Amino acid sequence: MESRINLVDNELGAKFGKRFGNAAQLIAQSSLSKTVQELASLRASQINGCGWCVDVHTKELAAVGESAVRINLVAAWREATVFTEAEQAALAFAEEGTRLADAYAGVSDETWELVRKHYDEDQVVALVGVVAMINAANRLGVILHQKGGSYEVGMFG
Repeated sequence: MESRINLVDNELGAKFGKRFGNAAQLIAQSSLSKTVQELASLRASQINGCGWCVDVHTKELAAVGESAVRINLVAAWREATVFTEAEQAALAFAEEGTRLADAYAGVSDETWELVRKHYDEDQVVALVGVVAMINAANRLGVILHQKGGSYEVGMFG
């Protein structure tokens, strides 16, 4: 399966990509840790089956020093001992914010309270942004048939 279109080669696609990237950069510069951002992005990407995004976020986690054990256990985080309570809250938030069709209420009050317990208001806003942006990116990747495997850390920086 080949990628269907390269957005960068299209004038409108390039403009869209630039604005999408600007929003992602704003979130990346927030006080929410890079690790939490990447963990949440990886979990949503696993759920959505986006090979490109799974590739990006596993490599970004490795680049910030995360162990292979933690990266490999993201898919089964509820059954792992390697994540902090704050990271578990962010992973639950990412899952519930991604599985909207599976849970009519979206993010549960219980998960919302756990997130609020561990993150300040700016960090919560950033986490909401991370989940919204990664779900949009996953849809782009899946719709366009972007394959994982070729991402190199920093290639968009």
